[in-house]
Amino acid sequence: MDDRNLMENILLLEKGVCDLYMHGAIESSTQNVHQTFNTALNDSLCMQDDIYGKMVQKGWYKTEQADLSKINTVKTKFGS
Repeated sequence: MDDRNLMENILLLEKGVCDLYMHGAIESSTQNVHQTFNTALNDSLCMQDDIYGKMVQKGWYKTEQADLSKINTVKTKFGS
């Protein structure tokens, strides 16, 4: 397994952790529990962003620029 595969796996795991923390925050029964999940979610989102940034720097995670006409179409479709 090379570095790129390891980073992809770490990124996927971190995304999964974020999902679990988000649902924990949503389903919290007390403010203390909600705040704990919310803090953990924020920390995990920061880690996910760091991992993503390192992958972009290495050229391992490519994104393409969205076409402005497509963006406007979606805005019109879902706008109020």
